[in-house]
Amino acid sequence: MKKVQQGFTLIELMIVVAIIGILAAVALPAYKTYSDRAKFSEVVLAATPAKSAVELCVQTGSVTAGCHAVDDGTNGADNGWAASDLVTTVAIAGTSAAPTITVTSNMSVGTVTNATFILTGTVASGTIDWTNTAGSCGTAGLC
Repeated sequence: MKKVQQGFTLIELMIVVAIIGILAAVALPAYKTYSDRAKFSEVVLAATPAKSAVELCVQTGSVTAGCHAVDDGTNGADNGWAASDLVTTVAIAGTSAAPTITVTSNMSVGTVTNATFILTGTVASGTIDWTNTAGSCGTAGLC
């Protein structure tokens, strides 16, 4: 009478553990990148009130230096954004033809410390087009 095999052999179990280990080694760094990008979305959203303020100035035709200087010393409380765990500052600068919005974060990813998100506007015919330019978030792979 033959003995019926019950359960798995040691080599089969070791193969399964090795496969799970390889999958985990690939998945954890990908999850870390995904998690960092999700956190950085808060930094990107912090630029929205500043974008709205500049767009309002452009649409009403009152594009002056005052529209681009929104640092009133209140840490953003009066400007539609507030400092948080991830957002340090939101600064509006540039010229009336090319305003810039710079959002500085507390995030550090790889070699990038305090990643920045920079939007540059191009004003033409009463409208403004925004482009993401030269912020360190691109180097860190966050935006």
